[in-house]
Amino acid sequence: MATSKEDMQDEKLNYRRFEEGDYVTTDFSKQIFKEDTSHKCPTYVHRTPPCQGSCPSGEDIRGYLDIVRGIELPPEGVSMQEYAFQRSTDANPFPSMMGRVCPAPCQDGCNRNNVEDFVGINSVEQYIGDTATAENFKYDNSAEMTGKKVAIVGGGPAGLAAAYQLRRMGHASTVFDDHSELGGMFKYGIPGYRTPREFLNAEIDRIVDMNGIEVKLNTRVGKDVAVADLEKDYDAVLWAIGCKSGRALPVPNADAPNCVSGVAFLEAFNKGDMQVTANKVVCVGGGDTSIDVVSVARRLGKLNNMDDEIRPEQVIGGYVAHDSAMAASREGAQVTLTSLFEKSEMTAAEHEVEDATIEGVDIQTGVMPIEVMVDGDGRATALKMAKCNLVDGRPEAIEGTEYEIEADLIVSAIGQGGDLEGIEDLDNGRGLIDADAFYRVPGKEGHFVCGDIVRPHLLTTAIGQASIVAETIDAFFSESKLKKRPKVDVHHFNLHEKLTEVGLGVESYDADEHLDDASRGTENQKYAVHNYEDRGANEIISADQLFLGHFEYEERNLRKINVPSSEEVLGHFAERQIGLTEEEAVAEAGRCMSCGMCFECDNCVIYCPQDAIFRVKKDEKTMGRYVDTDYAKCIGCHICADVCPTGYIDMALGDG
Repeated sequence: MATSKEDMQDEKLNYRRFEEGDYVTTDFSKQIFKEDTSHKCPTYVHRTPPCQGSCPSGEDIRGYLDIVRGIELPPEGVSMQEYAFQRSTDANPFPSMMGRVCPAPCQDGCNRNNVEDFVGINSVEQYIGDTATAENFKYDNSAEMTGKKVAIVGGGPAGLAAAYQLRRMGHASTVFDDHSELGGMFKYGIPGYRTPREFLNAEIDRIVDMNGIEVKLNTRVGKDVAVADLEKDYDAVLWAIGCKSGRALPVPNADAPNCVSGVAFLEAFNKGDMQVTANKVVCVGGGDTSIDVVSVARRLGKLNNMDDEIRPEQVIGGYVAHDSAMAASREGAQVTLTSLFEKSEMTAAEHEVEDATIEGVDIQTGVMPIEVMVDGDGRATALKMAKCNLVDGRPEAIEGTEYEIEADLIVSAIGQGGDLEGIEDLDNGRGLIDADAFYRVPGKEGHFVCGDIVRPHLLTTAIGQASIVAETIDAFFSESKLKKRPKVDVHHFNLHEKLTEVGLGVESYDADEHLDDASRGTENQKYAVHNYEDRGANEIISADQLFLGHFEYEERNLRKINVPSSEEVLGHFAERQIGLTEEEAVAEAGRCMSCGMCFECDNCVIYCPQDAIFRVKKDEKTMGRYVDTDYAKCIGCHICADVCPTGYIDMALGDG
């Protein structure tokens, strides 16, 4: 869990190996020179860092941080920025967007939380993405086309990410979307001050510009195009339609005309149809969608004496659109957010909740809706609430605590489901589409699925599923047998690929040539990567495997934020997150502890009492091959493993 902001402000936290009163003997010489009775010598073991293990997209986070900080050098002719962009987008083609809106489970998982505070991974990712747009970086589309073509239904994060990954494999696709523009939840579910259109459109265009990706907009599969036609015209069908049907409140009168869903509210705003909202807005939720709703409502404000036919619910329902001139005479709206959970337990990102409070949203926690109060015309006038307790995960109202919140517009942001009209045979009964472990649709040969329509979750989850389903479709085309997914299912650093990139690839192995070898060792051979083991697919390296004492206190390089006060929020649509400069991004990436991978600190070389550890020759070294061991000198004292900050050295070579 990340260090609290209060703790960071009150004291400069740092790692301490011992608590007050703890001690060990001061005579370390006996420990140092007695050596390790296991008779094991060091070997270099690559493991997955917890930031990457926590990332649903499986981004090689340590990799692009090491590139930005200057530890892993790019190939000749490639800038640091472009190389970091290539590494980042191997898993996720939306670094600008994810750097801004992802709730960053990677940062919660960051081992640096055990020193003082996590690395600002999101901020560095935003720097990478924004620089890619400024420098007009392109994706590699050199993969030879296979002649296979996939119908991708849905042009949101999952569908576009799948089209990107498939094109990298040489497979063409057609993306069908029922909107006038691509982007899905990025464009229609999140306000533009969080996903600036300049950067979003650049990331979408970069995918489409790979060629081999066709786009058909304003086209609804199941209505404008029959599923049978897709099955006939394409080699596979991928369903990535997301979840854009919001759940109504489970209380009486929730069907009142001015009770709407959060996703419908945000779509009306993002299309530009809704220019003002109601006088008193109440949103029920606690997640990111509800925060976006109330923040938008505060920015839009309200009009006095609004005509009935242009009320917000009329716009949200698609019956009418506001004239943009309305914005000139709007005033501040009274906006309330209610949640079953206390602030510390709300699923929305902590900083988003804080921002909404600054913007003037009244947040009421530990309460549940009981009933929508309506007038004689059936319109909602208030939402009856009660304090509640959670019993086995379900809220129970506390008798005698009921009260009402006046409301002209009630927004439900308590969950989403799929819109499966026209494709009802895919509905699993819960408004979603079933998927197996490889994201195939059970019982539907040639049909695949990914994203929120499998189970609503994070944008990064949908993008991660897109990468996996692309591999599944590729195997389907080649009629290959699918292997069990690895325990740590991410985009791993590959030392063999890195060696090949720098011209140090291993030689082919011919058993007949080595029949007479006097030794079975590989330290002097070129057909193997000596004393290296890759456990990345099976192990995530924890903080207790690192030498945390190596790392001194380093304050985070924070992005500047543009959060308006309650007096300034009306009409304030400027971007919230101000990106890091290059200097700040390099400094922040430098705080990464490179867990599970050597970052060339020289501790093992300096502290080895036998001079058994040595730096690899400059013309033979690369990332992950900075040091080696002379086993004729090694006595198994394990000091190198003890002082390795990143946990890259294991005493694992030799007799047990």
